[in-house]
Amino acid sequence: MRYLLALVALIAAAAQPLAAAELEGTLKRIQDSGTINIGYREQEPPMSFVDADNQPVGYSIDLCNIIVDEVKRALKNPNITTKYVPVTAANRFSAIADNSIDLLCGATTKTLSRSELVDFTQLTFVTGASLLSLDSEKIGGIADLTGKKVAVTADTTTIEALKEAIKEAESDAEIVAVEDAATGLKAVLAGEVAAFSSDQVVLIGLIATHQGPEELVIAQELFSFEPFALALQRNDADFRLLADRVLSQLYRSGAIMKIYDRWFGRFSDEIPGLLEAMYLLNANAE
Repeated sequence: MRYLLALVALIAAAAQPLAAAELEGTLKRIQDSGTINIGYREQEPPMSFVDADNQPVGYSIDLCNIIVDEVKRALKNPNITTKYVPVTAANRFSAIADNSIDLLCGATTKTLSRSELVDFTQLTFVTGASLLSLDSEKIGGIADLTGKKVAVTADTTTIEALKEAIKEAESDAEIVAVEDAATGLKAVLAGEVAAFSSDQVVLIGLIATHQGPEELVIAQELFSFEPFALALQRNDADFRLLADRVLSQLYRSGAIMKIYDRWFGRFSDEIPGLLEAMYLLNANAE
């Protein structure tokens, strides 16, 4: 947590305070209630999941916690309470629309169709969909799913990308919709499906947190492009600007590298070129 406090201090030095008279939307609700509600996914490591103490942790959670600290500073109220609200793939956007949560912190792909329901911050990560399987299944890509079943989380962009990839490969693979990544992994381990499909970063997290003896592998093939962002209330310019300022400062200062290393350093010594480019492109000047 020490490095997070240092990042907050760095961001606070560059941010601008908000006048009470200007408050509206999410920031006003937070000021009036004294609570900020953070939506998170319980089974999407390393982006968002619960640790051994049943506390929300992960790359996206770190980003949101820094944004929360900036909200406290901007509202001049260090006593604002953070409430973590678990959400699912099915209800995450409705939770924003009905004010159950103020900020969605998980592995959420930013799309134009979803922007009809919610707004998004600047991008926070880029990845692509792939396949997780037992090494014995020898699943190297979509072509290896012929005659087999593949699990995928319902109500995600991955399921549509998977359908299209299977169609283009002229494969007869059968798609099995599951509730979440943990359920998909269980189906793989039980031999109920040959593979589980999700964003590659989520698959990496599943392997990193799996404690069984089974040898799991991730296919090299990526069959979609998934730009992640944090979701919030639609047409809430002030709250979105506050969050974007925090993210831009993290990217501009290079402080994002510490957060990346915390969650991905064990898997890779170098940041992928596409992700590094995303950080640079979103490092907007104040």
